[in-house]
Parts: sequence; structure tokens; C-alpha cells
Amino acid sequence: MQHTVLIADDEPSVRLLVQATIEAEGYKVLEACDGDEAWALIQEHRPSLVLLDVRMPGRTGLEILGSIKADAELTDTKVILLTASAQQSDINAGLIAGADFYLTKPFSPRELLSRMDEALLL
Repeated sequence: MQHTVLIADDEPSVRLLVQATIEAEGYKVLEACDGDEAWALIQEHRPSLVLLDVRMPGRTGLEILGSIKADAELTDTKVILLTASAQQSDINAGLIAGADFYLTKPFSPRELLSRMDEALLL
């Protein structure tokens, strides 16, 4: 089964790097450049996994994470926060909000793929 993954980040270079990394592994990729577009794509496509930047225009990654967790139809959707917010308080807030994993930028493509595989097996 091919998993659909949404990348939500306001930095085009980050989206390009992540897309190149995960498409090579056979994932179907959707992209959003802000939180509002991300939420619309999540509702329409129901991706298996969402990679969310915490700080972006429109809804923040944490707001989207909260919306995913509150939606009964999205209970199987996994979320990895992929962000420059590296403070321990940010990491704790993301995990408490329900993220499956929290990766800080810059990130290792190998680590990203490893966490994605782990999240999709949960």
C-alpha cells in the first residue's frame, strides 16, 4: 500500500528536500505552504502521515495537530513535527499535543525516513 504524506512548511527549500527524500522511498507526496492549505488538504486527502512545521502562516502546526487529534475520521493519521523550534519547552508542547515524533531542523534525511517508518507502524 502506498502511503500519502503531506508536507506542510512555508519554506520551499525544506519542502523540496523532504519531497526528494521521501518520494524516492515510494511515498505519494502532497505539499502545503501554509497552515490553512495544509488543513484543507488533510480534510480532502486523509494522508497517512503529516509532516508539520510548527511556525507557518495561517494555522500553526500545533493548531493543525490539535484539529487532527479532535477529528474522529483522522484517528489513524500520524503526525511528525519538523521544525526549527528546538527549545525543550517547544518539544514538550508538541509531544503533549499528540505528535508521534518531533524532529528539529536541520534534520537528517535518514532520521526522517526512520521516524516516518516508525510512525506508520504505530
